[in-house]
Amino acid sequence: MAKLDTITLSVLQAALQQVCDEMDLTFSRAAFSPVIAEANDRSDGIYSAVDGSLIAQGSQGLPVFVGVMQYSTKTVIEMIADGRCLAPEPGDIYIVNDPYLGGTHLMDVRFVMPVYRGGKIFCWLSNTGHWPDIGGSVPGGFSASATAVEQEGLRLPPVKLFKKGVLDPEIYAIICSNIRVADQRIGDIRAQAAALLIGQDRLNEILDRYGDETAVEAIAELRRRAAEQMRASIAAIPDGVYRSQAFVDSDGVVNEPLTINLAVEKKGDTLTFDFAGSSKPCAGPMNSVLATTLSSVYLAMRHIFPEVPISAGAFEPLHVKRPEGTFLDAKYPRPVSGCAAEVSQRIAEAVFAAMVQALPEKVTAAPAGSSGNFALGGNDPARGRDYVMYQISGGGYGGNAGHDGLSNGCSTIGISKSPPVEIMEQAFPVLYRHYALREGSGGAGKHRGGFGLAYEVEILRGEARASFVMDHGRFGPQGALGGQDGAPNSVTVFRGGEAHVPPHLSKEQDIALKAGDRVRVGTPGGGGYGDPRERDPKQVAEDVRLGYYTAEQAREMFGVDV
Repeated sequence: MAKLDTITLSVLQAALQQVCDEMDLTFSRAAFSPVIAEANDRSDGIYSAVDGSLIAQGSQGLPVFVGVMQYSTKTVIEMIADGRCLAPEPGDIYIVNDPYLGGTHLMDVRFVMPVYRGGKIFCWLSNTGHWPDIGGSVPGGFSASATAVEQEGLRLPPVKLFKKGVLDPEIYAIICSNIRVADQRIGDIRAQAAALLIGQDRLNEILDRYGDETAVEAIAELRRRAAEQMRASIAAIPDGVYRSQAFVDSDGVVNEPLTINLAVEKKGDTLTFDFAGSSKPCAGPMNSVLATTLSSVYLAMRHIFPEVPISAGAFEPLHVKRPEGTFLDAKYPRPVSGCAAEVSQRIAEAVFAAMVQALPEKVTAAPAGSSGNFALGGNDPARGRDYVMYQISGGGYGGNAGHDGLSNGCSTIGISKSPPVEIMEQAFPVLYRHYALREGSGGAGKHRGGFGLAYEVEILRGEARASFVMDHGRFGPQGALGGQDGAPNSVTVFRGGEAHVPPHLSKEQDIALKAGDRVRVGTPGGGGYGDPRERDPKQVAEDVRLGYYTAEQAREMFGVDV
């Protein structure tokens, strides 16, 4: 075995990252659904053969999947060992979307594939793609009033979708018999599998060049260094307990807020996260499974310390007490469709609100914190086929110690982007009447929050059903250190010329629409950072000149006459 020198270690680190990046690119380029092909709602990674722990993940993959996929991979490994899952062979690919087996919500479908070297499993490759529909009571799977997971769609334990490289027609038939627009799923399935096969080929090329033993040594060293770097970053934080709260609008069934209580204890070079006192498990779909809760903490710390290389080692100094008895540790059959895209962001917001007290120069005020989940399902009479459209949208980021927040940025949990309106109009019978920054939505502060997005979409043909699972409709994103909250989410549906606002503000399902009806959405602005009265009046005047705020808002929010 060649000695593992610094240069070889660096090359292997970049090579493993490149494998994941190419898997991400392959998945997006080959997928049929706009939510994957255009919005990049997917992620790919390399995981340990022993325990499924994270080795590397694509730089363009969703951060929320950083922790989640290692838990689902670990579950597959454990179920194989226990005899609850068929043993793997070369060419096998398992499919799983069960939220309670290391997952998120049902629409996030994971593929897991072993990579063999010398007749033994060297590692696992895994990816996740957001399928536009997985069955359930409403198109798109976002059932805002679900009270059991079965109402949200088809739940799959780990089963072999591909056996020795061949798609299993029986498993495929079961899936297609339980989802909408099933004829369109084969493209996404083939793309998801192709990404793993590309990863296997590229990984084998690296291992053939450098040797398996050298790669194993490098993986262990990279994990050790990531842990060391995270510990060094934490050590610079003053010891103490930092407390915060964040709130979910409602669970979609009971119209009352859910509370996240968080205490972060910094001691030496570790952080302990305690969610004791948070709300109990809820009736509606805003429960979070444990894997998502853990991953939400990890991604928040990833935002704070982006310089720490991503691997399981980066998580070692982060200790999360299991939030038993709360809605952050959901058990079957609690519904969970809102956990990955919404509750995860409230958890991250709580982490930011606590850590900004400890690291005011490094942590921002709260970002928009909603993926803006809007699902529309119907029939297009001009094309003679059914469709399911899934719209995600960005919002404002929070201000920070040195800058205003980013406007219309992607959600906290992801690097996914809103599909181009031209693609959506081409694929579905809709017309976007308006698509622009949401003026006035950024929270006031010495450094204001970024602005959200305002859009309006009209149904052109046929009939459809709309569902929303969003958040921050009751409470805007939190300001920090004297900054004001960003504007809350806004949803209005126009049917027959009459305006309808969902009773839960950001959540409702199965709204019947027909041609000419419209949906108007305003996404949240980011929280402001610091006292608004300390903002440079010239910056306020420039914001007014650009139309971001009115003169009246400048006077009321910043105390500046323009």
